[in-house]
Amino acid sequence: MQIKKHTYNMGIIGNCSYLAYVDTKANIKWMCLPKFDSSFIFGSLLDEKKGGEFSIQPVENKYTSNQYYLKNTNILVTEFYSSDGSYRVIDFAPRFYHFDRYFKPLMVIRKLEVISGNPFIRVVCRPVGNYGEIIPQTVQGSNHIQYQNLDSLVRLTTDISLNYILDKKGFLLNDTKYLVFTYGVPLEAPLVSTAETFLDKTKLYWYNWAKATKIPNIFQEEVIRSALVLKLHQYEDTGGIIAAGTTSLPEHNQSGRTWDYRYCWMRDTYYTLNAFNNIGQFQELERYFNFIQNIILNEKEFVNPLYTITGNRVNVVNNLNLKGYLNNKPVRIGNDAVKQIQNDVYGQIMISLLPLFIDKRSNYADNNKALQITKWLLKQIEKTIELPDAGLWEFGNTIQHHSNTALFHWAGSKAGLKIAKYFNNRELMNLSNRLILKAKDKIEQCYDFKQKAYTQSNKNNFLDASSLQLITMNYLDPKSDISLNHINAIKKKLQNKDGLFFRYANNDDIGRPKVSFLICAFWYAEALACIGKVDEAFLMINKLNGYSNHLGLFSEDADMNGGQWGNFPQTYSHVGFINAVSRIANKQDNPIFF
Repeated sequence: MQIKKHTYNMGIIGNCSYLAYVDTKANIKWMCLPKFDSSFIFGSLLDEKKGGEFSIQPVENKYTSNQYYLKNTNILVTEFYSSDGSYRVIDFAPRFYHFDRYFKPLMVIRKLEVISGNPFIRVVCRPVGNYGEIIPQTVQGSNHIQYQNLDSLVRLTTDISLNYILDKKGFLLNDTKYLVFTYGVPLEAPLVSTAETFLDKTKLYWYNWAKATKIPNIFQEEVIRSALVLKLHQYEDTGGIIAAGTTSLPEHNQSGRTWDYRYCWMRDTYYTLNAFNNIGQFQELERYFNFIQNIILNEKEFVNPLYTITGNRVNVVNNLNLKGYLNNKPVRIGNDAVKQIQNDVYGQIMISLLPLFIDKRSNYADNNKALQITKWLLKQIEKTIELPDAGLWEFGNTIQHHSNTALFHWAGSKAGLKIAKYFNNRELMNLSNRLILKAKDKIEQCYDFKQKAYTQSNKNNFLDASSLQLITMNYLDPKSDISLNHINAIKKKLQNKDGLFFRYANNDDIGRPKVSFLICAFWYAEALACIGKVDEAFLMINKLNGYSNHLGLFSEDADMNGGQWGNFPQTYSHVGFINAVSRIANKQDNPIFF
């Protein structure tokens, strides 16, 4: 019997102030306000009863739907076809340049258009507060419904009969209608003309943003979609970028591995900024630079593994009384990774800040501050280089000397050396050179002559997919037999029957991972390109495209049936895709960029 493939049948909209998840039934399944890590106001993704609802569906049960993005935008369209007729729902979050700044309100606009016939539909709007614990009181205005007792003013403004919405009653859609849901400042302008103006300006904004994105000559549509996804996960007010907009979507069904990913991980810094650099989006890169820099300047002793989008320390885990996605529990908010030590963060940040300090395109001109930050980071590497940590994968009960941590000590020290040379600072040059040698020694202690590969730690012989970066980050000569042997060993030990990769094959705090982690497969493709196996790398990326959903969105994990699991969409996966495709394109003989 064929097992049904699990896929996240939804897309996301947003404007760099919030994210909303819309499924193929035009129901907003997940939307947290006023920030990415706030309580959901619609959260049926985790609990159909307590999560509220904002749906626009045919009254007739038998219907089909089709969902797609307007090309090169984050404007989502869901079309419905039934025996009564057909219609489309256009969902978007307004974003455009206005009065010398970006207009990005906490506002969802839903436009309903008749395609054919006489569609008979139902609109339900039922927001909730405090993760479903607060049911607001509804107050009917002349052309709006106000939802009281929530944390802010919440209003639905529409030209649809308010009684039809309040009574959840079906009605005939005979012309174009609009729904504007606001949190905070309500819409006090003419509904139709304002909604149409906002739609046109938002469409133009995304067109121009995509047009300014540097893309390779392969996988162009997929790279653009990944870039648009990455853009939506940056909180523009501070520049922070979250790993995902969801919490507690399990790594596989009933796995118990349900994590809150609505935070900014320092371990992702290098990969994310590298992706922005690869697609030529320097403005987003500089915003993230500023976010990271402010964290460093506010910390006195050490950098935490993760932060909120406002640069605050993340709360430890609190379990919620919700059913969970497909009854997967626990439903967590907060993340206990904040209690861990991850010493690779200093190298990650050091590499990431390198362009800010020495790239001629950057406007950064505070030389004293650059040297101050560089010295502090190098001193942190010096302080932690002999210490074990939880590592990239956040092992809760296993503290060891990870090869990946040593790699980022090495790379961070190399970046520190470049900055020191740029500013002709002899003290930092000497410190960097000493740390480079120490880090290299730590990496070499992890080499296993029997497996002809670098292991996860100097205390075990487990292989780890993160060590593929020894090649992609130029620690190993990609033309050497050592690189080839290392890739082959990783493939033999960690590749599953479907061609994807586990992070590791050893037990962690919960057991042995049963699903693959998509970023590892992208690392593998990138490593293949580095050693010259470009055709093989291309085929790998082509295969990985099959693990996105109907809109080209990647999850965190994939099972043996090709199903999507883990939080969604995962910026880590989309970043891995962008970086791998860019690497492949750079290795091809034909022109790379248009």
